[in-house]
Amino acid sequence: MTAQNRIPHVRMPGLSSTVSAVALGTAGVMSADLRDPLYDAFFEAGGNLFDTAWIYGNGTSETVFGDWLEQRGVRSDAIIIGKGAHTPHCAPEAIGTQLTESLERMRIERVDLYMMHRDDLDVPVGEFVDAIGQELTAGRIGAYGFSNWTLDRIEAARAYAKQAGIPAPGAVSNNFSLADMIEPVWAGCLSANTPTWRARLGEGDLGLYAWSSQARGFFTDRAGPDKREDTELVRCWYSDGNFERRDRAHELAKQRGANGNQIALAYCLAQDTPLIPLIGPLTPDELADSMAAAQLNLTAEDCRWLETGD
Repeated sequence: MTAQNRIPHVRMPGLSSTVSAVALGTAGVMSADLRDPLYDAFFEAGGNLFDTAWIYGNGTSETVFGDWLEQRGVRSDAIIIGKGAHTPHCAPEAIGTQLTESLERMRIERVDLYMMHRDDLDVPVGEFVDAIGQELTAGRIGAYGFSNWTLDRIEAARAYAKQAGIPAPGAVSNNFSLADMIEPVWAGCLSANTPTWRARLGEGDLGLYAWSSQARGFFTDRAGPDKREDTELVRCWYSDGNFERRDRAHELAKQRGANGNQIALAYCLAQDTPLIPLIGPLTPDELADSMAAAQLNLTAEDCRWLETGD
């Protein structure tokens, strides 16, 4: 990876230090052979934000990541997102139990940002906030938020936290990309790609960590109106509007000497709200391809044209 493709750093609500403008997902990394060239390249390019979860690989990905942290001696330089309480274990009592297991797997004392992985609408938000507040007090998490929560539930959690004297949640991890998610990729998943969400994120005190920020390959050659082998792509992303945005992304890519997938990531990076896209490359070459997007510097006019054609 060249110096020109180094990853810029940004500030996000609730975090005391700057973080890389993209976060590297760990879900698919289950072995040292896959891990070392990928994590080393990301870290050496300035990447310091890693997305982990209790559920990934039944714990294997956390163990593999923890091994890398220990072998490289970089825990103090890495910013770790941890997630837990995924359905069917989406309950207040699962938060502490799963966090203990995650910390043991990674052999660390705390995660910098903790997010619940799902929501259970039958549980009052205060019960979740109280459980997380205990982990804040214990020093096992630095900040917190929620993944795949509605805006109403997050606002209710923020109001409860204020009343209870607990720091407010400053993060959400929902889907966001140039392509609209037509159907949820997984059950219980939510998008933040709506005018209401955009307006709320524009207030600046809630940061979005966007999963499937490149629409899971929709902007690559894997997708196309006549390519229907990938049933997940077809189900979740195929629509007339998305194909129009895909065509515009490829048109702009030709002008910029890039590819459509890079334009899709650059679109996320160009948002004027606190937003960090999560990416999931599995090789250094795939990582380098994504990192080139950071150099494209799309304007607000570029983004509007990609969205609407106007």
